[in-house]
Amino acid sequence: MRRGTLIVIAGPSGVGKGTVIRRLLSRLPDGPALSVSVTTRAPRPGELEGVHYHFVTDAAFDRMVAEGSLLEWAEIVGHRSGTPRRPVEQLLTTGRDVILEIDVKGAEQVRARVPEALLIFLEPPSLEVLEQRLRGRGTETEAMIEDRLRLAARELEETAWFDAVVVNDDADRAADEVAAIIEASRTA
Repeated sequence: MRRGTLIVIAGPSGVGKGTVIRRLLSRLPDGPALSVSVTTRAPRPGELEGVHYHFVTDAAFDRMVAEGSLLEWAEIVGHRSGTPRRPVEQLLTTGRDVILEIDVKGAEQVRARVPEALLIFLEPPSLEVLEQRLRGRGTETEAMIEDRLRLAARELEETAWFDAVVVNDDADRAADEVAAIIEASRTA
């Protein structure tokens, strides 16, 4: 039985990773699983426990880090998020592909720990468009938006070590491009 492929979709906050991934999942015939991250931040409107994230306390997150039970983790603008290792490993072992929706710091950790992972960077058409998207969410303070934009500018300098870069100027087109990259990696 073939081992599943770990597929990382990374990019700045607000670039549309979640939107592209939702559209991507409907385009891939063999149904990769979407890993559910843990986070110490509060849920945004519409986010559900166990569907979008597992919302945990700082103490619980500290335990996961100490136990080595996270495949990757990072601190992002005042909170921490990470990927639980066990569910991902279980799915990969059964031959199922797994998609991680993470930030660039997490992608770098995955690259070091799982060198065969497929890393795709989702890029905004411009920082101005990214700023509009962040403001449109209406979930963050001005200071948080400014922090996210500074971080995004640094993250955009990290694209060279990704396997592919996809500009999210249109979510459907970006999902099609990501699906094509994933399909091509399976036949390579």
